[in-house]
Amino acid sequence: MFGPDAALPHRPARIVVAGTSGSGKTTLAARIGALLDIEHVEIDSLFHGPNWTPRATFESDVEEFIARPSWVTEWQYSLVRDRLADRAELFLWLDLPRRTVMWQVIVRTLRRRFGRTVLWNGNIEPPLHRIFFDRDHIVRWAWNTYRSTTERVERLSVRCPELTIVRFHSHRDVDAWIAHQLIPQAR
Repeated sequence: MFGPDAALPHRPARIVVAGTSGSGKTTLAARIGALLDIEHVEIDSLFHGPNWTPRATFESDVEEFIARPSWVTEWQYSLVRDRLADRAELFLWLDLPRRTVMWQVIVRTLRRRFGRTVLWNGNIEPPLHRIFFDRDHIVRWAWNTYRSTTERVERLSVRCPELTIVRFHSHRDVDAWIAHQLIPQAR
């Protein structure tokens, strides 16, 4: 595992971004896709069908896009995590403090809910009161699964020692790394 000062041996073409729900995976993946001019595939859009039901084509859709020569996506969903990591050339890990993640997921959830933001396949955030009884509510999910990302990344680093893993502890780390590592390669 490398810190944010890690040098890249070459311009990456297949990138996964890991982190707890609400850590900013999708935002970072989209940013990197734009900087490197590679396709960002938002994995949530492949997973969630109408009414938050899993799409039957999820795995085959993932297989189709990871066969492409270049892409960036989020490292989520146990069904496909290993396949994503096995095809990736670069693994970025948003290992932000819990307080940062929780603030971000709460603000994002409130903004989406009050704005009635349409997400994937017509879905919108559920009513806020559901946080009290739905154990899978995104805010509770972020809190309860916070430590599991670390465990998964540690297992991955043993399973795939050749994979470059860059760990970020703050948004400042991400910005500095992008400025020093990706922007020169994007030119």
